[in-house]
Amino acid sequence: MTSIGVTKLEKSYGGRTLFEDVSLQLNPGCRYGLVGANGSGKSTFLRILAGDEPASDGTVNIAKGTRLGVLRQDRFLAEDANVVDLAMQGDDEVTLAAQERDRLLEQGDALGASEIDERLRVLGASTLRSRAGSILAGLGIPVAQHEKPLRQLSGGMKLRVLLAQVLVGRPDVLLLDEPTNHLDILSIRWLERFLQGFEGCCVVISHDQRFLDNVATHVLDVDFEDIWLYKGNYTVFERDKAAIIERKEAENARIEEIIAEKKAFIERFRAKATKARQAQSRMKQLEKIEVEEIKPTSRREPRIRFVPERASGRDVLGSEGIAKSYGPKRVLTGVDLTVRRGERIGVIGANGLGKSTLLRILAGKLERDAGKITWGHEVKIGYFPQDHKELFPNPKRTVLDYLWDLCPLEGTSFVRGELGRALFSGDDVEKNIETLSGGEAARLLFARLSVEKPNVLLLDEPTNHLDMEAIHALAKAVKAFEGTVLFVSHNRWFVSELASRIVEIREDGIVDFPGTYDEYLAKCGDDHLDTSAVLAKKKAADAAASSGSKTDLGWEETKKKRNRLKVLKDKSEKITASIEVAEQRVAAIKASYCEDGFFERTSSTEVEKLHAEEQSLGAKVEAMLAEWEAVETELGELKAALGES
Repeated sequence: MTSIGVTKLEKSYGGRTLFEDVSLQLNPGCRYGLVGANGSGKSTFLRILAGDEPASDGTVNIAKGTRLGVLRQDRFLAEDANVVDLAMQGDDEVTLAAQERDRLLEQGDALGASEIDERLRVLGASTLRSRAGSILAGLGIPVAQHEKPLRQLSGGMKLRVLLAQVLVGRPDVLLLDEPTNHLDILSIRWLERFLQGFEGCCVVISHDQRFLDNVATHVLDVDFEDIWLYKGNYTVFERDKAAIIERKEAENARIEEIIAEKKAFIERFRAKATKARQAQSRMKQLEKIEVEEIKPTSRREPRIRFVPERASGRDVLGSEGIAKSYGPKRVLTGVDLTVRRGERIGVIGANGLGKSTLLRILAGKLERDAGKITWGHEVKIGYFPQDHKELFPNPKRTVLDYLWDLCPLEGTSFVRGELGRALFSGDDVEKNIETLSGGEAARLLFARLSVEKPNVLLLDEPTNHLDMEAIHALAKAVKAFEGTVLFVSHNRWFVSELASRIVEIREDGIVDFPGTYDEYLAKCGDDHLDTSAVLAKKKAADAAASSGSKTDLGWEETKKKRNRLKVLKDKSEKITASIEVAEQRVAAIKASYCEDGFFERTSSTEVEKLHAEEQSLGAKVEAMLAEWEAVETELGELKAALGES
């Protein structure tokens, strides 16, 4: 397996240093969460690893022949190509070999083509389409869309195809920049399972804390003009980083205290002959004392606040029978909601079912097809759209003028103060809106909500484009808000932190649960968010639909398929047996933890070994489950082709 060696790496732009003298060893089997403030250099570091951007100094060593899987957000795909064909192109080895075989056949070189056929068999070309289909489905792209041209998908779905292409390629190293963007909760959970079973080296940028907690074995923190390696997931990293900084600050404070004492002694006694020698000794000691410089952090947390101008009535919203369709596609049907003052309602569900549509209808930005909406007494709505452009009609406007237009009676100091809270200072306030990054645009909209003083917030994916510091600041602001909140989010940490009530939009209607996200999952058993169950249902439906349409096959083709069927059945049984053995061992390890006196009689080294074995087996089980799933998918296709049940 391939590792990545980074030696004395440096990257600077003009006079600004992002990081310098970085030396790291990134190993296979490890998943590195790459974190840091927006603009700190995370994406730059990933591009350097991928070979897309040169370093200012230092080297990156990756073994020749390593298959890199790189998710690039700015890459485009052929709009007229079929979705599944595009995903299959991610496996370069199979794609290039198939092209070479076709070329040889055109030239009449049957022998050469036959040799490549054998190579394609070894590479698993026969399962490529089913592998690609399985990954696309896992990422939330409906099976019905797989054979259709890419242009029929939305922008977010196209990015999922890009991600699928990367995962299909069987990479040795995965470099993923914000892979959870445009994914819903189902797809994020599927991606977590995929990465947990990935045996290569993975470096992933994400601002989704729960995703990093579930995926990362290590954290790479871009801060203090350096990249620091921490062992553990994001929660462990936060604790360890805070402890390290606290220790350094305490040590510096202790040294400064010693310096102050010695200086005071010197000042007091340097003129006295009896103490002059001691004073001189202390001066020499002072020269040897060094205070470790702590560079300024790149982390900056905006000071977001939402204070209602006045309170709303107790009954905030009543809606009956809200419905909306886009052409033949119906996304909302008969939505009834009653909202009381002070509720924080998390709206969740798979993409394409109408979450954003519902908020836009409630905000008055979109006409409903049917139904009734009644807002309560003194309600004042503040709306944060997923597409920031909705609230930026004039992109040439400066940041300062945009906010001032919303509070024209206020003075310069007030407007600049509000912008300063949103991290716009100095010349930043003179930026044109069209030049803002996604995170900057979001912070400007938070400043807008601050000056508008609504008592009802409608927030559609407010954490998109935000770094961890801004997400945490937003969560604190929403918690402190004394009004009512309805928000759409796929960030499970954010939903878990804030929601006092959950509304899940499903294909068959809505589920309205009066409790937190964690309580909701506990009640549901989490089954409805388990993509394995969803995919199993889809496959069963697909198999049922195709079982009655047996294709007439020639004798030779039928024989090949039957032979392949036998191989796959044997393989499925072997994988199942291996999974059972691994799961039994995991169960035995967990049982040993529960034995009386286990931790008293077992050394910490042995406990760590058992824990490591448990983690390793868990990852192997996930990988075997993914392999079993691919085998079962192909088995279903073969049985359908042969007319077997």
